[in-house]
Amino acid sequence: MATLLFRLANVTDEEAWEVRRLLDEHGFDTYETQAGFWRLGVDAIWLRDPAQLEAAREVLERYQVERQARVQQEHADRVAQGDAPTLWRRLWQHPVQMLLVALAVLAMLALTLVPFLGLI
Repeated sequence: MATLLFRLANVTDEEAWEVRRLLDEHGFDTYETQAGFWRLGVDAIWLRDPAQLEAAREVLERYQVERQARVQQEHADRVAQGDAPTLWRRLWQHPVQMLLVALAVLAMLALTLVPFLGLI
């Protein structure tokens, strides 16, 4: 019976590609499933042979530790260079989008609070 090895939901294409390559390089017998149109399934990589489960999890654990360190270093480098995304930078780059989001938040607050303020 197949065993769920790695969920692909909320995973970047780069990370999914790296995991596929890593599992293939180590010779693990895997297959993928898609969640489908209605999203009732699960986007995941499954291991066909349960006997390989422990080794596959060790390989993935090492990969995730290395990836976390690499991504944190890249973020730290971007912060040091002043290139890290911030609220003000996003506001400056997308003023219309930020204004629409702010207006939507204000509209939701107004609809939520108006009954309690007795304005209706």
